[in-house]
Amino acid sequence: MSVRFRDDDACWCGSGKMYVNCHKDFDARIKRARMQMHKVPSRDMIKTPAQVEKIKESAKINVAVLDYISERICEGMPTSDIDKMVYEQTTKMGGIPAPLNYEGFPYSVCTSVNNQVCHGFPSDKVILKSGDIINVDCSTILDGYFSDSSRMFMIGDVDPKAKKLVEVTKECMMLGFKAVKPWGYLGDMGQAVHDHAYSNGYTIVREIGGHGVGVQFHEEPWVGYHTKRGTDILLAPGLMFTIEPMVNMGREDIYVDDENGWEVYTEDGSLSAQWEIQVLVTETGAEIISW
Repeated sequence: MSVRFRDDDACWCGSGKMYVNCHKDFDARIKRARMQMHKVPSRDMIKTPAQVEKIKESAKINVAVLDYISERICEGMPTSDIDKMVYEQTTKMGGIPAPLNYEGFPYSVCTSVNNQVCHGFPSDKVILKSGDIINVDCSTILDGYFSDSSRMFMIGDVDPKAKKLVEVTKECMMLGFKAVKPWGYLGDMGQAVHDHAYSNGYTIVREIGGHGVGVQFHEEPWVGYHTKRGTDILLAPGLMFTIEPMVNMGREDIYVDDENGWEVYTEDGSLSAQWEIQVLVTETGAEIISW
């Protein structure tokens, strides 16, 4: 049960403002939406101004690490080198790689090559070769706050069909971002992503999606891309989540490696691409926190 606030109480968000001048109208809007049977975020899903600032500091490291990888990733490199670079650069800047030992995951980063959908294990046996596409998924903890984003890289001479997949997947992500509006719905974003992927002849993985992030590595809401406009959770200012569609060239079906229980592949062996940004819903629109 939520605590009732009087007008002259300090607002629950920690801004230091009186409730009447801060989140009183916000709470009234949430209450109306709930009465209309819409799914609404709880207060603990709304990031406070102080939390946002801390998360942005974490994101500075995350972006810097991905920039570092962007300048160095190349043909002939084992993906284990990427893992080493992520660990070294993250810790050098005072952060902790969030994936490392998360629920038993043994590496500092996910490196998913070609038909790997996500959670790829870095390895000295996986050598990047001309024509490969790879997703590098980087996540950082700084002072207990989390940032998360990923990028695709095309190695050497990439087939035009693979290149198109990578480019369209990025377009899907950005079209999803453009659909994020305060007091809209998460389904607005989901349909924008879905429609662009399928209009280009691709499919999107159903079982794995984006997620809330910031105070924890994975929070509510769960973010899918098979939703409809006007549905799913209300995009209240302060809500933070990732947009990270996993777009397949073939069918949407996937499987998880039986041996390690982590690496995810396309069932039909087709290529898969993923880009990820961390997004904050604001009073006037949306902001990309990590990319």
